[in-house]
Amino acid sequence: MKRRGFIASGFATLSVGATRPGDSQPTAVPAQAPKPLKPANRAEATAIIADARKIVTPNGVERLEKVRIGGVDQWICIRGADRRNPVLLYIHGGPGYVSLPMSWWFSRGWEEYFTVVQWDQRAAGKTHLLTEPDKIAPTLTLDRYVADVVEIVAWLRKELRKEKIFALGHSWGTYLGLQLAQHHADKLHAYISVAQLADGLESERRGWRFAVEAARHDNNSQAVRELASIAPYAVAGRALPIKDIVRRAKARSSSGCEAHPASFAPAGSNRSSRGGNEATEASGVKGPERDLANMQAVT
Repeated sequence: MKRRGFIASGFATLSVGATRPGDSQPTAVPAQAPKPLKPANRAEATAIIADARKIVTPNGVERLEKVRIGGVDQWICIRGADRRNPVLLYIHGGPGYVSLPMSWWFSRGWEEYFTVVQWDQRAAGKTHLLTEPDKIAPTLTLDRYVADVVEIVAWLRKELRKEKIFALGHSWGTYLGLQLAQHHADKLHAYISVAQLADGLESERRGWRFAVEAARHDNNSQAVRELASIAPYAVAGRALPIKDIVRRAKARSSSGCEAHPASFAPAGSNRSSRGGNEATEASGVKGPERDLANMQAVT
């Protein structure tokens, strides 16, 4: 009996609002406009990311500040769940390919075990916005870059009260990292290499061939002409002019084979990571990774 009553009640519920021939039609309910999706812009996106990655542990550290290195202000970001953890300095690639705008999605796990330091090198990223290109250009030398990384290590050891730190170099950063490890090993627990730079001229030659093939595939005659104008490219035993590297990189970009970094970064500038590329281009050193040790005579 109870089962029959339940079934009858269910059918009664389903029949509410049903119409029979001759009955008046139910009033139409106006459709509501869909709510806009979030985030709707970059500011909202960066706010969401900043809130999601906020360091909340009692002994954590979360800093973004300018530090005077090599006579110019340079931006660094320091993040970690526990100040007692060892320090890891990330030396980005390029020159000019900053990692700070992308660090929100690749370094969060590291911050559980290290105090992670992201550093925008001179003429790159947020640091680029602090100096005029024509003033910084004369300082963009191998010796100055190496001196900068030595200074930043000294500052970190003093500021964070660590006798030694870890250093991780990526691509162009591996050149600086190796110089650091070779001449200042006593300041490091270890040096970690990612995409180690070994033979820069051979890398440039392969990059040029790849760009030519991509330009031909895309029927990009302008890029093909631009690349042909700098042939023979990266000849062994000869200095490779930076202006040729710039032209090769631009032609490669116009062929659609240049990757573009992410831009949603709470710690990045409004111009995001693109600022680093623009800065180094204006200063005459834009280009992919290369062994600058082979280019001492670059003009």
